[in-house]
Amino acid sequence: MKVLVTPTSLCRDPQGASLRRLRDAVGEVVLNPHGRPLAAAELVPLVADVDGIIAGLDEYDEAVLAAAPRLRVLARYGVGVDRVDLDAAAARGVIVTRTPGANAIAVAELAIGLVLAAARGIPRLDEAVRAGEWPRLEGKELTGGTAGVVGFGAIGRLVAERARGLGMTAIAYDPMLPDEAFAQAGVERVEIDELCRRSDVVSLHVPLLPETRHLLDERRLGLLPPGAIVVNTARGGLLDEAAARRALDEGRLHGVAVDVYETEPPSSSPLVGHPGVVATPHAGGHTGGAVQRMTDQSIDALVTALRGGRPDGLVTPAPAPR
Repeated sequence: MKVLVTPTSLCRDPQGASLRRLRDAVGEVVLNPHGRPLAAAELVPLVADVDGIIAGLDEYDEAVLAAAPRLRVLARYGVGVDRVDLDAAAARGVIVTRTPGANAIAVAELAIGLVLAAARGIPRLDEAVRAGEWPRLEGKELTGGTAGVVGFGAIGRLVAERARGLGMTAIAYDPMLPDEAFAQAGVERVEIDELCRRSDVVSLHVPLLPETRHLLDERRLGLLPPGAIVVNTARGGLLDEAAARRALDEGRLHGVAVDVYETEPPSSSPLVGHPGVVATPHAGGHTGGAVQRMTDQSIDALVTALRGGRPDGLVTPAPAPR
């Protein structure tokens, strides 16, 4: 069997133990030749004779899937599947999996780090001191404030827990969960407009779907209290970047912190470079622990599916028993 592996962090050490384990299980392994997420046109020549793919943040559209007649399983190295055409995969009988929970701690910790960085202007202060300056920048205290968590899955729950540890009150919005999920966490459930009105910090943790694109748009950003902070470590497109830039320029927001962008890399983002913005390069899941968990879970799912079993983390319908 032949497997394509595209995640850059997994491809970094071709002779590492994880890829050796994968080769022992499947035979031939081909690695991403470009060292970055691949566009659909770049994937087409790579998938012609593969049986499985461990997929990073690449673009798996219908054309890519059509070019892979032998493909049986696409194992996402992460949780987002917005760059995979799930309908096309299901129509072709391609199993799609993901690694739920593998990077939850890493992303939640980065989200809290970005909140602190934006609240106190830490990157700007660091840059100034490195340049020989000694500025006084007025920061924002978080204790006593309200953290609004949009999306209350594994990551959102961890962010709420950590925000409470900072002395904040956590409230959350997630239309997909029962009331019990919020009650068990001791977090008040609210609708999204109420969350925006009450939150000094809003942190986004939902998938990018047609109905969530620009979930934080001009109108909802206008509902936020003066001096609020917005953090997006989920998916670019959830936040209307142009509207957020206007809110910063007009002094309505204290800061914006983003790890994800509408276009990546964010060469044309209106946010990058603004003094009120803290920007990181889609690094939420990049800790040693998270990388190893994503690696193990994605390899396990791929091998299980290729052997005719039922893998964990299924996104498309389960395969028929063999």
